[in-house]
Amino acid sequence: MGFAGAMVVAMAVDALLGWPSWLFARIGHPVTWLGRLIGAIDAAWNRASDPPAFRRAAGVAGALVVIALSVALGWMLQSLLPLGWIEIVLVGVLAWPLVALRSLHDHVAAVANPLQAGDIAAARDAVSRIVGRDPATLDEAGIARAAIESLAENASDGIVAPVFWSALFGLPGILGYKAINTLDSMIGHRNERHEAFGWAAARIDDVANFIPARLTGFLFVLLASRRSEALSCMTRDARRHRSPNAGWPEAAMAGALGVRLSGPRIYHGSVTNEPWLNEGARDPLAADISRGLTIYRRAMLLLAGLLAILAFA
Repeated sequence: MGFAGAMVVAMAVDALLGWPSWLFARIGHPVTWLGRLIGAIDAAWNRASDPPAFRRAAGVAGALVVIALSVALGWMLQSLLPLGWIEIVLVGVLAWPLVALRSLHDHVAAVANPLQAGDIAAARDAVSRIVGRDPATLDEAGIARAAIESLAENASDGIVAPVFWSALFGLPGILGYKAINTLDSMIGHRNERHEAFGWAAARIDDVANFIPARLTGFLFVLLASRRSEALSCMTRDARRHRSPNAGWPEAAMAGALGVRLSGPRIYHGSVTNEPWLNEGARDPLAADISRGLTIYRRAMLLLAGLLAILAFA
């Protein structure tokens, strides 16, 4: 369980430092490096002139190449580290950029603050940085709903899942997961270009997030003041979500806050009719984003505590 201790280090460093803007300006970020590789493979291998079956096979090959290279890099780095406490610390430091603990908090808080001050325009601009729906169509409830949903889903994808896989396998685990998640975010879409080529990326991401998504939901339930409502909403509504995984943390958060999430939204001018999570509850307001952030902070502290117990008890 040494890697569990490394994840405590990674979470602590990220909570303190985040990923500084000056460092991003100088060297970028590991996810952007992955993005360049995936973009190059997409451009070279995903040809519109090819039949769908061939594009699907090319997508499978592309996804496996990206994941294998990422795991191999993690294994190589880890094999060079000295054993013992130094390895735990160094694995944690190397994993730090891949745990988006502070970044998620800051991006969601950047929506909550202007919305609470009544600055709808600034809140729309801030929420457009974390969701894909059209911000111009969002009122206060729509902005709050989008921010809370992003907080809940990305707590799983951005923190719990990479921590989970790294606690099991160290650097190969976290780099492999980040490759999977970045593949899904870039090519795992149901559109004309990526329906076939991104099929494997989306399916692999579903598998990789199966346990972390449910773990995140249960963390939210445990830290909610309305535990029974959060648990009831999660177990009842999680499967109504279009994603096999995102519904678990989102439904848990909806029940914990006593608000309704998901529902119809507008993407690129088209209405997408999604089912409600916690239908019948009130719409969220700006203050509910802050309440969601409180649950998020406590859940991440609990996760770090559980990892410390596994590593050091």
